[in-house]
Amino acid sequence: MPIETKQNLSKIIRCFGHFTKIPYIFLLITFLSSCDAVKKVKDNELLLTKNTIIVDGQEINESGVYSQIIQEPNTPLFGIPVALHFYNLASEKTDSVYYAQLYKTPQKKRRLINIFSQKQVDEIVNYKVGFSNWLKNQGEAPVVVRNDRAERSKARIEEYYKSFGWLNAKASYEVINDTVKPKRASIVYTVDRQKPYFVDSIKVMIDSPVVDSIFKLSQRRSLVKSGEQYSRNNFANERDRVTILMRNSGLYNFNQEYISFIADTVNTGHKANIEYLIGDRNIQVGDTTIQQPFKIHTIAKTKVVTDYSYENRNKKYSDSIDFNGITLYGYDKIKYRPKTITDAIFINPGTIFKDTDRTLTYTHLSELRVFRYPNINYELNPADTTQTELITTILLSPRKKYGISFDVDASTSNIQEFGVGFSTSFLTRNVFKGAETLEISGRGSLGSSKDVADRDSRFFNISEIGGDIKLGIPRILFPLNTEKIIPKYMSPYTNISLGASSQKNIGLDKQTTNLIWNYKWNPSRMHTYRLDLMNIQYVRNLNTENYFNVYENSYDRLNDIALGTNASDSYFNIDENNNRIDLIIPDGTDNFLNDFNQNLIDGLDEDDEQNLRNINQQKDRLTENNLIFASNITWIRDSRKSVFDNQFSRIRLKLEFAGNLLAGMSSLAGIEKNNGNYEVFGVNFSQYIKLDSEYVRYWEVNKETHIALRLFGGFAMPYGNSNSIPFTRSYFAGGPNDNRGWLPFRLGPGASDRGDEFNEANLKLAANIEYRFTILGSFKGALFVDTGNIWNALDNVTDEKSTFESLSDLKDVAIGSGFGLRYDFGFFVLRGDLGFKTYNPARSEGNRWFKEYNFSNTTLNIGINYPF
Repeated sequence: MPIETKQNLSKIIRCFGHFTKIPYIFLLITFLSSCDAVKKVKDNELLLTKNTIIVDGQEINESGVYSQIIQEPNTPLFGIPVALHFYNLASEKTDSVYYAQLYKTPQKKRRLINIFSQKQVDEIVNYKVGFSNWLKNQGEAPVVVRNDRAERSKARIEEYYKSFGWLNAKASYEVINDTVKPKRASIVYTVDRQKPYFVDSIKVMIDSPVVDSIFKLSQRRSLVKSGEQYSRNNFANERDRVTILMRNSGLYNFNQEYISFIADTVNTGHKANIEYLIGDRNIQVGDTTIQQPFKIHTIAKTKVVTDYSYENRNKKYSDSIDFNGITLYGYDKIKYRPKTITDAIFINPGTIFKDTDRTLTYTHLSELRVFRYPNINYELNPADTTQTELITTILLSPRKKYGISFDVDASTSNIQEFGVGFSTSFLTRNVFKGAETLEISGRGSLGSSKDVADRDSRFFNISEIGGDIKLGIPRILFPLNTEKIIPKYMSPYTNISLGASSQKNIGLDKQTTNLIWNYKWNPSRMHTYRLDLMNIQYVRNLNTENYFNVYENSYDRLNDIALGTNASDSYFNIDENNNRIDLIIPDGTDNFLNDFNQNLIDGLDEDDEQNLRNINQQKDRLTENNLIFASNITWIRDSRKSVFDNQFSRIRLKLEFAGNLLAGMSSLAGIEKNNGNYEVFGVNFSQYIKLDSEYVRYWEVNKETHIALRLFGGFAMPYGNSNSIPFTRSYFAGGPNDNRGWLPFRLGPGASDRGDEFNEANLKLAANIEYRFTILGSFKGALFVDTGNIWNALDNVTDEKSTFESLSDLKDVAIGSGFGLRYDFGFFVLRGDLGFKTYNPARSEGNRWFKEYNFSNTTLNIGINYPF
């Protein structure tokens, strides 16, 4: 379960070139705070240091009001305008000025050229100019007070309050010079809102009978209501609501321009009497505009061109198919099953015109993954004298049937100092004429690790090779009809994948085979379901006798205990004086643990026995072959509208069952148990239930800063054929995306301090919060607090320090805190987080807070993109 961060090799190399600047930027912050902020402010100018808004005598902090101000002070970082200071470091000299300084005299020019050459002198000048430009681009020019912009800001603030009903609001501003620091000033905006206006009477006047009928059916949902404070937003939203309503009720020619509001506020006692007007349709006839009532339009015909291209536009069709009332055309023979196309089309003949049908059609045709973005056009049916029938034409441009890719990646992880990976894939579209996609891929990697047991002089000493076959089907592939449960508007999709890999890692080489059959559908924009009908994984460990060569910490603890016992000398390496040196791997270690399990070892205290149990359990879990036959369902609610949205929430729930089908079949078939467990192909299959829950929330403080929160809880309970959870399905703590005060796998379980290389358990609780801000241009910063831990619960682990038995064990929740520096490349973020152990549950009670809160015990986590 090592966490790996991967990116294109060339990108990573470039990234670290920028990342090495971060310590210098951090040091500059301290230096810049003592610099002169008004260095580049002219004598007749004032640096803007603060904006203040006072409303009805009270200072306010509402972001909506402050967003109306055009001029904002330079961006501060902890009260220091770092970006401004950075800008001030730049030289204003041009290349001509630099040349003039270098070539003050003919003799100096000749001397420089003789020493450096003309090309090198040019490079010196280019570097100085380029560095100054870089400083300016990363920094911020001083924001000086401008009265014209203050006037515009004042007017915008007035309009802001008028839009919310304070129609007589008046604003003013005053520039206040700083009496302590020269050439600085702040601006105070003062607002007198006066008495607000409220909506009184609403008189609706609609010209078209059809529009009137539709409007009355939804009038109770109107956003403009009598008795509420006047708000322009309500009128704008009402205009949007009615336009959407009409355009989804057959009114093809309707738009917002036909809706207007007139507010009478003259001598009304701060009340607004509203005239709500919806006019007839305007039609241009020559130079004259006439009005006609709106009509409901219906779809007379839907035509689909399955192989459109600009070059083919004037050719005649050679093939056509009528299916479910929709006609498909092709310049060549149609290569798709008609149902595949028609199932993605919601614009059906005989139905009324709806914008939502067009949007659904755009979305579903794009999700077939075999066409470029479709083009949908409407035109009046020339054979219809009523001019209420529409002909829909959908132009589909196929993507290339075959695609091939080749990628090279660089990677690093907690067990791999450096690695390079290669992957290639071959993609075929429309494999069975139903818009299916078939992808065959292969991958390989080479890595270097200092943790490899029996390592030799080779730099690349770990490797992996594997391949996958993936089939994507744009519908639910199931023996029964599921359309009533998962209708086509939910974009159902089936994915079937088969993969295998062989890994030579730090010593425990393994082979893995996966078979996954899953479904995915989206009931709405925010909601997604994924159902893994089958998620089968077989893991075969190839080099289990090498376990204690790999996990040296476990070996050292085992060896220290064994040396002082009555274990046979044959288990040990013996020196020339017939003294024990250490346990022989693997025979000595295995024989000693077998003797312990049979109660044949004397001289052990309670701590020794618990340590040996822990070592044994860890060894069994990491070396056993695993057969996991699971099914799971995941539900996601994500309110994020785009990648630029920093005000959203996301909830993820996942429920997984494993082993029930195999256990039932084994019982029905009367298969005998081996040591109390059923086996399939000689392997004990896993049986458990697992629940994961995650909540993520982002708050945007302003455009440069936001707060991110994550809560996580997960529990996997073994039962039936298992008394523990497979390593690949267990939880770990620590690392760049978890509790950053600890390295991956080094935290927990509970209050234990085993020192194992890979600590894992079956219960996890975690909470993370980050305050993210801009330091300088693309350089970002963060302050964070991470909490959480892992525990063993209801499994075969008996160590009291590791198990969660009651709520009192929450005292073992670890806390890490620290700060992070990031560089945003646009397409990804390179991240370095420095974490401190704030509360360490592995220490004795009363000695856990801030005992390792220093740089000598800090943990540096390098990651790609944000942790959550």
